[in-house]
Amino acid sequence: MSQISYENDTTIEAEELSKLFKASGIKRPSDDLDRLKRMIENADILITAWDRNKLVGVARAITDYSYCCYLSDLAINQEYQKKGIGRELIRLVQQHIGEEVVLLLLSSPTAMEYYPKIGFEAIENGFIIPRKK
Repeated sequence: MSQISYENDTTIEAEELSKLFKASGIKRPSDDLDRLKRMIENADILITAWDRNKLVGVARAITDYSYCCYLSDLAINQEYQKKGIGRELIRLVQQHIGEEVVLLLLSSPTAMEYYPKIGFEAIENGFIIPRKK
């Protein structure tokens, strides 16, 4: 494996994101390319991790840059997991949003043990209205 490079706001195609989501194991609408395109276009922050020309990780977030930032996606290709890529993507998001902004996320059940290892605190005061589609 070569050295991983990180880029902020690099344009990626829906097909690339689809392949990454599938390779990461994250549950997303990977076959709905129109929806993935909108997810890319409407994100406030898109930080990517690359092994040469191959997309191997992504952090996608929505923020007001003042008070809060929601980390919508943190996906790392399974072949590249446990190598610090997710931790670095989170660090870069935090650097981008600054110290006044809280970073929050909803975790999949399989990642509940991961996030505390990289500095997140569990909270219990949240609510959700689930998507219908």
